[in-house]
Amino acid sequence: MIITRTPFRVSFFGGGSDLPAFSRRAMGAVLSTSIDKYMYLSVHPSFDGKTTVKYARTEVADRVADVKHPLVRRVLERLGIPGGVEIASTADVPAGTGLGSSSAFTVGLLNLMYAHLGQHASPSRLAREAAHLEMHDLGAPIGPQDQYASAFGGLNFIRFFPDDSVDVAPVVTSARSRVALQASMLLFYTGEQRSASAVLSAQNTALQSEDAKFNAMKRMVELAHEAKTLLEAGQIADFGALLDEAWRLKRSMTSSISNGGIDAMYTAARDAGAWGGKLLGAGGGGFLLVLADPAKHAALRQALAPAQELSVKMERGGSKIVYISDDA
Repeated sequence: MIITRTPFRVSFFGGGSDLPAFSRRAMGAVLSTSIDKYMYLSVHPSFDGKTTVKYARTEVADRVADVKHPLVRRVLERLGIPGGVEIASTADVPAGTGLGSSSAFTVGLLNLMYAHLGQHASPSRLAREAAHLEMHDLGAPIGPQDQYASAFGGLNFIRFFPDDSVDVAPVVTSARSRVALQASMLLFYTGEQRSASAVLSAQNTALQSEDAKFNAMKRMVELAHEAKTLLEAGQIADFGALLDEAWRLKRSMTSSISNGGIDAMYTAARDAGAWGGKLLGAGGGGFLLVLADPAKHAALRQALAPAQELSVKMERGGSKIVYISDDA
């Protein structure tokens, strides 16, 4: 048996600028961190020679072509694995909550199956191939930020260029600043799961057809650069306050990004002393990220009750092989 562990991510600034509708016309940039919530995947040879896939449901297929899970089927086809394996997945947080679970699944699955073949895959290879698989093979209306965040791990400034190349640069800041950023973060579940594809499709259309939306995204990229400078200087309160402007720009992109309930949560957080915040992921549901002085956290929890809080820590590693049995 082989097991991989692949982190989810929190994106602070620049989300959406990795969409091809923007990044092929101007450089996109995202500031994000991996967190200590993970996608776990395992593989071992099947007893009966069939291909078994266990996720929210269980599939048993005689041929790889009969596997219904599109990501699993395509990875097996892409790597030339004829079947005869049992693949299982489990995650710390449900899908559709804005933490990049789908791309963590793809990155972790590629890492897993390369290991099954006895091959090492670098973070850049995992990210590049995962992005190609999701965006081109399966036609998902997404950008590549999540795949790179999960494959590399850590606190990174990720740039997306018009030629489709990607640069991942760790944010260089003091341990004191990292601790302060970590201590300021709170995540609250909005109670809503959503399909990122529908929200991102609307953003892609807006970016292609409306100059005002494109210019708003350009400003969001500028804010990502400004936020990186603030973080490097250890100005965490100013970093948090900048999130407020970024969130207001993001929610102006399409009407599907926010709703009355999410707006009410955000207003309550600001009234309780939050520097700023944002909805994680494409929008429409999932987790609300709030940054505030730790002295305000009790008031924030009270203001946002009964929303479920998710305790997270920033994490430095990307997708990893965490177990290989002797007979793998």
